[in-house]
Amino acid sequence: MPTTPKKVLISDTLSPAAVAIFRERGIQADLRPELGKDKEALAAAIGDYDGLAVRSTTKVTAALLERARNLTVIGRAGIGVDTIDVPAATSRGVIVMNTPHGNAVTTAEHAIALMLSLARQIPQADASTQAGRWEKNRFLGIELTAKTLGVIGCGNIGAIVADRGIGLRMRVVAYDPFLTPERAMALGVEKVELDELLRRADVVTLHVPLTDKTRNILSAEALARTKPGVRIVNCARGGLVDEVALRAALESGHVAGAAFDVFTEEPAKTNVLFGHPNMVCTPHLGASTTEAQENVALQVAEQMSDYLLHGAIRNAVNFPSISAEEAPRLRPYVTLAEQLGSFLGQLTEAPIRGIRIVYEGEAAELNTRALTAAAVTGALRPFLEGVNMVSAIEVARARGIQVETATRTAIEGPYASRIHLTVEAEDMPRDAAGTVFQDGRPRFVEIRGIALEAAVAPHMLYIRNADQPGFIGRFGTLMGEAGVNVATFHLGRDRPGGDAICFAAVDEPVSPDLLRAIEAIPQVKRARAVRF
Repeated sequence: MPTTPKKVLISDTLSPAAVAIFRERGIQADLRPELGKDKEALAAAIGDYDGLAVRSTTKVTAALLERARNLTVIGRAGIGVDTIDVPAATSRGVIVMNTPHGNAVTTAEHAIALMLSLARQIPQADASTQAGRWEKNRFLGIELTAKTLGVIGCGNIGAIVADRGIGLRMRVVAYDPFLTPERAMALGVEKVELDELLRRADVVTLHVPLTDKTRNILSAEALARTKPGVRIVNCARGGLVDEVALRAALESGHVAGAAFDVFTEEPAKTNVLFGHPNMVCTPHLGASTTEAQENVALQVAEQMSDYLLHGAIRNAVNFPSISAEEAPRLRPYVTLAEQLGSFLGQLTEAPIRGIRIVYEGEAAELNTRALTAAAVTGALRPFLEGVNMVSAIEVARARGIQVETATRTAIEGPYASRIHLTVEAEDMPRDAAGTVFQDGRPRFVEIRGIALEAAVAPHMLYIRNADQPGFIGRFGTLMGEAGVNVATFHLGRDRPGGDAICFAAVDEPVSPDLLRAIEAIPQVKRARAVRF
């Protein structure tokens, strides 16, 4: 009896070549780009489809997913999945795929184009000339040859920008916590700390994701530390630069010019940067070339087809490559491995040299490749946009991060299984261990060699303190005064009066002011807010 063909809805504009790939493989592909702008019509149509291919217009919400009774995969033609409710998709068993490498060259070239536009004031000169003014002496530019290009974030796109800068005979310095000296040498760039980059660079270009650590990485204070006359390019994400502070720096002349393709709020109909004569703006065109659109469309069609027809998973942001048979047993361990990695990654600020994972007991008998991918994903995700359980190992290898694993079927202690993760950073190693109890819930059972038992919640507080009287009382008072409810409170210590840790789940994010107040408690050595 013939099987019913799989059906894919394409709700954004996508290359006809992508539609052809689906149809060549026996998949019914309906191209209806008008639905991406009409959430009610999309919700009415989505129930019949096995796959949904989108770009940036379609918003895949939890409400939409509730209507998608047959949906098993969402493919994003591009890297960003901020328009997709990934947790909601995961909870419904829907794979979310993206195409993280299809538009890297295009975005890098746009950054170079903006840099050249700044150097020679091309947009301003064009507008003046077409208005009938021949202001040849007004637009005095600069040569980029022998200037210093500062690349913040030297991953896939940043490395291409660095290569193009070297081709323009620029000196290139790069700041990236994950960039190893060996990788920097191979790229031909000089690895530096952020302050040195700001001090030396004639042009600063940003190529990092927007995370808690990178938000306003060019703050008012950072901009003040830049070289007078610097030019700034942002083709990465809005929110990396304090736009109000940049406007002030442009007004004062400390920043000679800036070129932005991305903004804090988009679509950017108004912005504090608009109208300044030394500002060049484009409407998020980084990936907008014929070649890039074709590349990501072809990739997403191929990936979705492989999954729908064969169950193959590539570039999934919410699930590793595992078989249907092993999934039920493996899933809680995947969660544990990623949580351990995420925890240590959020604590690590120095460049990571290596990640070491030891699987003990029952965990050693599982699909440790998937678990390793999950652990590395968790460790890298606080810094790198687009990293997922499929690409994590390759991303780590490309950045010179050594990933080592070991298995021990024999295990000592009270647990039947254990995963022990160590992140080796330039400043110090950080480690934690966890297990999965019979209820299927992961638990942390050790941090920094100190035993405890803690279930992870979305918002956690991690505190290192001296094991001395007064800490618990003062901590509770501060939380109460701030109106932050503590859901669970886990303590551990290496010995009476020695080093201690507190791992507490809270009902809401902890403000920077409250963190500073906690760190001011005499017994506290360090306090960090951690999100899962």
